[in-house]
Amino acid sequence: MVCLGNICRSPLAEGILKSKVNTSKVLVESAGTGGWHVGELPDSRSIDIAKKHGIDITDQRGRKFSPYDFENYDFIYVMDNSNYQDVIKLANTHEEIEKVKLILDEIFPNENVDVPDPYYGGSQGFENVFQMLDEACEKIAERLQLGN
Repeated sequence: MVCLGNICRSPLAEGILKSKVNTSKVLVESAGTGGWHVGELPDSRSIDIAKKHGIDITDQRGRKFSPYDFENYDFIYVMDNSNYQDVIKLANTHEEIEKVKLILDEIFPNENVDVPDPYYGGSQGFENVFQMLDEACEKIAERLQLGN
């Protein structure tokens, strides 16, 4: 799960997907395309909205996306088109590019819809983002459990 700073959207996506899969069989992590928040907790509003929905994301710490992530993960879900461009610039092969997907393509196939960045918005923005990511992660979890 990748967003810009790894403090709002991608930590929520990580926490939501972890809540829907068997984490002993599926590794779910998040990162940011920028390194401004490396080592930091997710944004307090992301923590609060996750907690409201029964998910604890306080064990997460910000990290920057690395080209090595292409080797470690089968799927790389990005939150928006800008993140997509930043991530594929780090890819070395067509196979690596194929791993990168817009997360909302799960619910809006081929529409290239962005998860809005709630950072400068109020708490309702975080709730809206949570709902979008929850729906997308449900689709991802279903596919992973079917082994696709």
